[in-house]
Amino acid sequence: MNLSGATAELRPRERRGSRLRCLLLTSGVRQEVAVRLTALAAPWAVVDPDLHQWLPNGLEDRAEAKLGETPGLLSQEHRKVVTDWWLTVPDRANTPNWDIASAATIDGSKGLILVEAKAHVAEIKDDRKAQGGNAENQERIGRAIGAASKALNEVRPGWALSLDSHYQLANRFAWSWKIASLGVPVVLLYLGFLNAHEMRDQGAPLSDGQEWERLVKQHAAGTVPEAAWTDALMIGSTPLRALIRSIRLDIPIGMRR
Repeated sequence: MNLSGATAELRPRERRGSRLRCLLLTSGVRQEVAVRLTALAAPWAVVDPDLHQWLPNGLEDRAEAKLGETPGLLSQEHRKVVTDWWLTVPDRANTPNWDIASAATIDGSKGLILVEAKAHVAEIKDDRKAQGGNAENQERIGRAIGAASKALNEVRPGWALSLDSHYQLANRFAWSWKIASLGVPVVLLYLGFLNAHEMRDQGAPLSDGQEWERLVKQHAAGTVPEAAWTDALMIGSTPLRALIRSIRLDIPIGMRR
């Protein structure tokens, strides 16, 4: 691929930071991408290039996954279930986007790797859900997150998922719980891209994996029990695992701004 040509096709937000690195991570020969995704979720998940789909699919297919809509990750029945769980009025409304989502084999079953990726410290936010949009949807989302928090507290105490604070964190765990409750194993992966120096105008780049792990756990304290990052959560008989991982992925010279 001509990297300068690929860069010319990217929108401004796709030309740096975690977004560009997610596209680079999923670019190239399918076998190589599958190895990268497997390594990030090791030892809990295996991505097979002949069996599994992922999004985005590199620079040529930059679409982000929406689990209520994207074929190939969940069954049609499960896509409807999660959409109805999250939205009262789905027209002109979205289920959350994932930075990377991949089907995978987890504990012998078809499962999902769900990735939330960051490249600088200011991307970790404690914000509540933005107001506006359809009031019925807002109410249903609040109920969905509350139900997830209640169910997770029955598995391991210490959850406080809510619309009112740490909304992105809350919706990531709520969705992971919901998918696992359908019998689909999940690895939820908080991925820090290190040394993204082009993002200094937005926030301090992540310098090392230990810093990233401290940042995530500090952000999640009081919302997610710390043990959730190390111990499998069994949702019925289905595992949900949350991992904190980091990787350095430098932007090729031909793509630098």
